[in-house]
Parts: sequence; structure tokens; C-alpha cells
Amino acid sequence: MKLLLGIGGSDDSIRALERAVDRVAETGDDLTVAILRNPATEVDPAAIEERVRAVLDDAGVSAPIRQLEGDPGSRLVDLAEREDFDRIVLGGGETSPMGKIKLGGIAEFVLLNSHVSVTLVR
Repeated sequence: MKLLLGIGGSDDSIRALERAVDRVAETGDDLTVAILRNPATEVDPAAIEERVRAVLDDAGVSAPIRQLEGDPGSRLVDLAEREDFDRIVLGGGETSPMGKIKLGGIAEFVLLNSHVSVTLVR
């Protein structure tokens, strides 16, 4: 399976990275990591890339890392569809006090607009 992980530096996206890398280590799936500029976080893309490389190295997984510029949701969907990925993996979704899921803007856009299957890691 060809997986595209979108990561923007939030805690949810770091959890998605760790879970995706664990899966790839077990299954041998192909993983590509796309670093996004998430307006909801102040994390520098270089710091995100450093973290991604550390997680990949710890798991013994090799994966290309790309920096996506522009609108993060639309760029991620475009990349996934243009390069025939089987699945987009994203972190996102917090549970509200009422027990409902609250999605961030990037996750909501991808879920609503992608023709590629999406896995949302909470």
C-alpha cells in the first residue's frame, strides 16, 4: 500500500507519524511524509523534519520527506491524487466536552475533498 502522511507539527500529527511508521515497519508499505505549514501551530518545518527523521531512524524505516508549500489541505489532496497514493494518513480530531469530534481545518478539508481514502489518527 502506498501511504501519504501529512504532518504539520501538532501533537495529533506526531501521533499519526508514530502510528504510520509502526505500521510500515510491520507491513512494508511504502510511506511518503509530507510536511505541511499548519497555521494552527508555530512549529518550524525544519524542526518537524528533524523529528520525522528521528522517528524514521528509530524504527529503521526509510521514507522520502517532502515540504509542501501553499494551502496545506489542497496541496496534500492534489499530491495524493496526482501520484496515485492509496491512502492519506493525518492526525486530527479532538473530543469536545460533549463527546463530539472537532476537526482541524486541514483534516476537514482533506476528508471532504479527497478521492483517496483517508485515515484520521486521534
